[in-house]
Amino acid sequence: MAPDRIPPFAVEQWMNDHETTCKYNLAETCCASVSIDQLLALSENKEAKITDILDTSRIQDYGEITGTTDLRTQLSRLYSSKVGTPLTAKNVLITPGAIAANHMVLYSLIGPGDHVVCHYPTYQQLYTIPRSLGAEVSLWKSKPEANWLPDFEELKAMVTDNTKLIILNNPQNPTGAVLPKPLLHKIIDFAEAKNLTILSDEVYRPLFHSISPLSSDFPPSTLSLGYKNVIVTGSLSKAYSLAGIRIGWVASRSAELIEKITITRDYTTISVSQLDQSVAAFALAPDTIHALLGRNIQMAKANVDILDRWIIKHDEYCSWIKPLAGTTAFVKFQRDGKPIDTVAFCQSLQDKMGVLIMPGDFAFGEEFKGYVRIGYVCHTEVLKEGLEEMRKFMRKEYDDLPVLES
Repeated sequence: MAPDRIPPFAVEQWMNDHETTCKYNLAETCCASVSIDQLLALSENKEAKITDILDTSRIQDYGEITGTTDLRTQLSRLYSSKVGTPLTAKNVLITPGAIAANHMVLYSLIGPGDHVVCHYPTYQQLYTIPRSLGAEVSLWKSKPEANWLPDFEELKAMVTDNTKLIILNNPQNPTGAVLPKPLLHKIIDFAEAKNLTILSDEVYRPLFHSISPLSSDFPPSTLSLGYKNVIVTGSLSKAYSLAGIRIGWVASRSAELIEKITITRDYTTISVSQLDQSVAAFALAPDTIHALLGRNIQMAKANVDILDRWIIKHDEYCSWIKPLAGTTAFVKFQRDGKPIDTVAFCQSLQDKMGVLIMPGDFAFGEEFKGYVRIGYVCHTEVLKEGLEEMRKFMRKEYDDLPVLES
């Protein structure tokens, strides 16, 4: 499809235009990133050395084409816990980030005349790329009045004879909501009965900070629910604080689906950096992963409470459904019963106070007037200082912002 048929990627466009000039980045969706030295310090193996992460004697050829055995084994281990049938390393493909993983899956499975149902709001790639490939896309909408849960009956009604794929985002960007376990089981049973493939973007998994693993709603990975035609994508960027190494993956229990995606991958990737994969394998190893995730979950717990208190203090102007997982919150701002012009709000906030947040209607769809996305799992001091600058802005500048008609 010609490039002019693909609309600009709004989230990435806003970030590209603004993130290098802000002082307080509250639009960032990654847990506060770590250095290689910090990653090494997190390891429970206190005899580990930098050469255990980066072997400087290793020849830098293409390496294993579909991903190193070490990294794919670490990932297969994570998807094999608490399930009857372990996932093999052969069922995992390494990609340059989850964005590449999603693109490969969609390109491999979708074409003209197909129909796709996509959980919404979500990362724009997940519905724009299917449309660019000639598919019709129906948006399965989460509803704020239902705590950002979508209606299962609406999903059933959307599926047609030419539906090829159901796309989920769990935990959800930008709301931080989760599709609970009982709903996931309903989706799986329905998809299996209809022989539909499911793509679940789980890039914010396993950053569950406000829902207990003991809860009956706690969502397992979609890959562990017993249906073969499930594909999940993930990365080291969000929950694991390593966006700079550009490591993502595709995993499925279906050898046929993995083979289709491998064919597409051969045309786009060949292989992924051996250096990046070495860092990723060290991060996911048992000696490191628990401390790394523990750091990030504790930071998320502390920071979401700080943001909650800020919203309560400004509840005359803003409201939210408190997120259960991930790193993002979708906050609604209004004045005199009308939504704030969030593009004007976000631009003025950065110009005057140096704080970067994301306008919801610009990034996620015009129906989200008044909403902004805030990334709150940055370093706690950055969040506190950024929210203090926002407090000053609310007192001095907020009443002068334009409002929109609902």
